[in-house]
Amino acid sequence: MDDNAMASAATVIQELQTRFPDVAFTPQETCEGLPTVWLAKDRVRDVLRYLKLESAQPYRMLYDLTAIDERLRKNRAGQPDSDFTVVYQLLSFERNAFIRLKVPLKEPESLSLRTISDLWPNANWYEREVWDMFGVTFEGHPNPRRILMPSTWQGHPLRKEHPARATEMGPYHLDQQKEEAEVEALQFHPEEWGLARHGPEEEFLFLNLGPQHPGTHGVFRIILQLDGEEIVDAIPDIGYHHRGAEKMGERQSWHTYIPYTDRVDYLGGVINNMAYLEAVEQLAGITVPDRAKVIRVMLSEIFRISNHLVYYGTFAQDMGALSPVFYMFTDRERALEIIEAICGFRMHPNWFRIGGVAEDLPKGWDTLVQNFVDYLPGRLDEYDEMVMGNGIFRGRTLGVGQYSTDEAIEWGVTGQGLRATGLSWDWRKKQPYSGYDWFDFEVPTTTEGDCYARAWVHIQEMRQSVRIIQQCLDNMPAGPYKSDHPLTTPPVRDRTMHDIETLINHFLGVSWGPVMPVGESFHSIEAAKGNNGYYLISDGDTISYRTRIRTPCFPHLQMIPYIVRGSMVSDLLAVLGSIDFVMSDVDR
Repeated sequence: MDDNAMASAATVIQELQTRFPDVAFTPQETCEGLPTVWLAKDRVRDVLRYLKLESAQPYRMLYDLTAIDERLRKNRAGQPDSDFTVVYQLLSFERNAFIRLKVPLKEPESLSLRTISDLWPNANWYEREVWDMFGVTFEGHPNPRRILMPSTWQGHPLRKEHPARATEMGPYHLDQQKEEAEVEALQFHPEEWGLARHGPEEEFLFLNLGPQHPGTHGVFRIILQLDGEEIVDAIPDIGYHHRGAEKMGERQSWHTYIPYTDRVDYLGGVINNMAYLEAVEQLAGITVPDRAKVIRVMLSEIFRISNHLVYYGTFAQDMGALSPVFYMFTDRERALEIIEAICGFRMHPNWFRIGGVAEDLPKGWDTLVQNFVDYLPGRLDEYDEMVMGNGIFRGRTLGVGQYSTDEAIEWGVTGQGLRATGLSWDWRKKQPYSGYDWFDFEVPTTTEGDCYARAWVHIQEMRQSVRIIQQCLDNMPAGPYKSDHPLTTPPVRDRTMHDIETLINHFLGVSWGPVMPVGESFHSIEAAKGNNGYYLISDGDTISYRTRIRTPCFPHLQMIPYIVRGSMVSDLLAVLGSIDFVMSDVDR
């Protein structure tokens, strides 16, 4: 923790102690210097309300809400006694800072808290997730039910006693009685979701959109309550793509979990590695060499362009334009060819490593990249005319799915959806990482906050990514591509085959993984679709004790009912296309 972080943490903790002299706050030091305090559950709502509504520099966004099963944790010196801990993380735009509040809970009588879904609407899904994964209830929650697991699931998967592999569970049997029960559980009962008739003579009219509809961009179901073509209400139904990414993070070694991060946002590639590894390296105290930082930035921006080309083409296709998706996927192939030439793989290259990258850049990399950055701007000009200037596309998107900056913050929106409302907030600028503060680029913003605006921001970001990549080409530092820190994994090559000791060190580092120091680390980045953050806890072992992935798409989808009520069904397809999401990022 540096001096500025310590001073900032001390300031906000002192502010809380002054405002709530009767509350016992227990500060906790963490690797990233993020102010972290423990407090009793009966006062957490009061403190959260103060931080959001009364503080001179408020924490207006509920950034994340999760939990920790503490029962097997060995190293908790200075922390209150707790079986389970509920963690609230807030973001202040005025302070450009986070704060983390922790609430200890003891089993079995006290695994409950009051809901804060009336303070932040996006707390609804986060609280449901905590109940689903850990079994912690939230009193007063409007819809306390599972969100990622099937309603018939037994147990809470992120508890430590829950099996982590199918081999730890018995054989699966589906007899007739169980099949009937499962079918019944899939039935949709409108009253359970708070939907009501407008009059005694009216019946519900429902339309299931998904989970196998191309307009939902993945296995995602939306249940629409309709009055003719008008959407009265919408119920998003997620979890079809849940693979237990956080559970897997708590069974894999620090090193062998890297390939799993690639798949969280399967269009983001190595950008996913960046968020995870920045947190791991912070935990280990590893300083990444400048050359590795710039290589990471260059590849991340190539993947940002690849992601946005998929977004751009499929959004145009959703609006009825068929040709652009073929052109844009062809251009995406050019980006993926560069990724393959450098990394050896395309969509999931798994190329970043603890302490740097897997290998140095190959011969000829600069020619490939230069050809791409010379080629793309002209193509983007063509697409502006083909799509953004098209009258039908404009008619389908202008003024549709609008929300303001304040509404975006209430729902936890980050990335292009937030910048399309006029707020110039990009983690590459506000909280630079991997050397992004060395680069000259702009943060595109516009104020309309509608579907067209979100597309416009994506397109301008591609142009800015080209600028960043060109600077990587022109200013690629010399030097090592990986740190020589002892926890770098795998170790640098000249320490691998020198003698038997270095060979053993390499074998243990790769097979068992490095042993990370005890501590907690959080890092967030500007991913392809918004803010992606990893919160990691080490108990001094070769695996993570707790791996929390805060993805951008999870809160973005939660906002859909709010912005589509009163719209037409056709408008919903425009809203879905404009958000830029993949279900692996939502469900994890």
